Amino acid sequence: MKKDTASVASHLASADAITPFGRFLRRTKLDELPQLWNVLKGEMSLVGPRPCLFNQEELISQRESRGVLSARPGITGLAQVNDIDMSTPVLLAETDAKMLKSLTIGAYFKYILMTVSGKGSGDRVPGKE
Repeated sequence: MKKDTASVASHLASADAITPFGRFLRRTKLDELPQLWNVLKGEMSLVGPRPCLFNQEELISQRESRGVLSARPGITGLAQVNDIDMSTPVLLAETDAKMLKSLTIGAYFKYILMTVSGKGSGDRVPGKE
């Protein structure tokens, strides 16, 4: 994002606040590569609910009521491969809970393959849909 952009999730930032290079990184998910270090350290999983931002009070509340916050956060999951992002907190929390209740080893690898193949890539940035 450009220098004077407010500290918000990318789906809340205006389209002109995101640089072309930043758009490329988000679209290709290359910006997620540093999180692999968190996976290796055991702080995250490849598949699980995406971490909340500190100021996403509604999403935190919705996830807390569904028991989602007890799971290790992940890089991808059911919500991500279905283009459900943090702009719809109730739907996101419901989808995360559904994924956690039915997660199998097969589904785990299915979500990874879907993510790597580009399913659900990019954020819904206003003006760029």
